[in-house]
Amino acid sequence: MIRRAVTAAAPTRAVVDRFVAGETTADALRVATELVGAGCRVTLDHLGEDVTVPAEAALTVDAYTELLGALADAGLADRVEVSLKLSSLGQALDEELAAGNAARICAAAHAAGTTVTLDAEDHTTTDSTLRVLARLRERWPSVGAVLQAYLRRSEDDCRALAGPGSRVRLCKGAYAEPDVVAFSTAAEIRDNFMRCAEVLLTGRGYPMFATHDPVLIALVTDRIRAAGRGVGEVEFQMLHGVRPDEQRRLVDTGHIVRIYVPYGTQWYGYLMRRLAERPANAAFFLRALIGRR
Repeated sequence: MIRRAVTAAAPTRAVVDRFVAGETTADALRVATELVGAGCRVTLDHLGEDVTVPAEAALTVDAYTELLGALADAGLADRVEVSLKLSSLGQALDEELAAGNAARICAAAHAAGTTVTLDAEDHTTTDSTLRVLARLRERWPSVGAVLQAYLRRSEDDCRALAGPGSRVRLCKGAYAEPDVVAFSTAAEIRDNFMRCAEVLLTGRGYPMFATHDPVLIALVTDRIRAAGRGVGEVEFQMLHGVRPDEQRRLVDTGHIVRIYVPYGTQWYGYLMRRLAERPANAAFFLRALIGRR
């Protein structure tokens, strides 16, 4: 009932349309095509988390397989990859099940001519996700990792993953975590983000910086130059619908910009969880909606 009310009212429908591509593969392709036409790259996320039934995990694999085939048919695979959450593939049930499902998606991505990035989730899944990542990279070395700067462990994880050919997306992190494992203040998180960024930029991998924070964007841009990196050796990543003017500015200055585009029937849960996880997230989405910058 609440979902129907959200989509029926123009202001709240605008929130959904701005941040989520839609519910179908066709919707995802439409938005990806528009963004590629604007000079961006894209990562598509078929929404769904915390699967506890193997049949539901199999449906997620089917959805990604369909999407990847459609990307290849549309000629978008050189600019569009996919992101996936291992919890949507049965990680909570069995790590082996999730790893096998992820391998099937990686094989489909390879056949389509693109790759996969494993999203980060709450800290209790980090070790499992990095184990699965290591296994997948044995066959598909381009599989990307995501590390969250608010986790105290992430600087060490960056060092472990900054080797040749490694793709690492660094983000701030959005889950509510205990102080023992995560920094809590904005200043602490920014500082750790930059420590992690330094490790990645001086490493031999391919860093991907996922942030909308203007302070971090400016700092990272300076460090890219200082580290002797060319603009084509690093990515900035942003969420679909957030700070589009800044996305265009970065593209216009020659940077690679990849937009994270979620889609699927589970959009309502995705949007509500992003708003509910931390009060700052609600303010973040409201500022983005009102300011459209």
